[in-house]
Amino acid sequence: MRRAAGYLFVLLVTSFLIFVLIEAAPGDPAEIMLGTSAQPDTVAALRAELGLDRPMMVRYASWLGGVITGDLGNSYTYGTPVAELIGDRLAVTVPLTLLATLLAIGISLPLGVWAAARPGAVTDGVATIFSQFGIAVPNFWIGLLLILFVSLGLGWFPAGGFPGWGDDFGKAFSALILPAISLAIPQAAVLTRVTRAAVIEVTHEDFVRTARAKGLGRNRALWLHTVPNAMLPVVTMLGLQIPFLISGAVLVENVFTLPGIGTLAYQALSQRDLIVIQNVVLMFAIIVIIVNLIVDGLYAVLDPRLRTHK
Repeated sequence: MRRAAGYLFVLLVTSFLIFVLIEAAPGDPAEIMLGTSAQPDTVAALRAELGLDRPMMVRYASWLGGVITGDLGNSYTYGTPVAELIGDRLAVTVPLTLLATLLAIGISLPLGVWAAARPGAVTDGVATIFSQFGIAVPNFWIGLLLILFVSLGLGWFPAGGFPGWGDDFGKAFSALILPAISLAIPQAAVLTRVTRAAVIEVTHEDFVRTARAKGLGRNRALWLHTVPNAMLPVVTMLGLQIPFLISGAVLVENVFTLPGIGTLAYQALSQRDLIVIQNVVLMFAIIVIIVNLIVDGLYAVLDPRLRTHK
């Protein structure tokens, strides 16, 4: 509960910083909407209609109150509620992020454990090469390569676009495969290195040597004692990476022309749609806080010592 209260304070400060920084950005939304040839009185009338002529703190209090009550306002560009825009786009970004997270975990954990089980072996070399490649290469470039060779070359998956979940679930899911791989590879590379280092470190702990001395086989000692106790740094890194997955979707969704939250953020930024940008960035901050709360809970599950109370 103390952590949750602290996160609420962080969220309040973050919301204020988001509002101030976006307000300080150059460009007038009313002028962008009306064009450079618009008359000053027309621009002033639109600013008044949008509420942009009010003092900054009044607009911040109004926006924050709307966020608390669930009223995120209306988009300057589309004229529709921002909550509906974000909800529609989350239907693409959330499955994409979850799929990328599962792929990253499914690749990194086995590869990192196998590399740590036999340092210097072939699996260790493969894990090292994969980690260096994944960390060095941007996810949007991986996406371009996948479009070129896998989609256009082999014809296995769509090169872009999203048909919608209601039309054809299979086609919608297949449209997320290549973007999810693009997002997952860099994150899996980092997780592989962290997993390998954590497993090697725990392997030299006294309790593991004691288990081996009592006759427990290498594989059983590895999976029963070493791997569970090496998960704390892995969970920490995973919690740090999920926000990067969501922010990385801004580029990857544009590469694959997916109508996700990343594409919405990019369009709102180019159109100076302040209310959309504010709510999207605040949503990212809320996701980061929720992920941190989940990670804190997983710590207590993985390490019973953290459940003790003074």
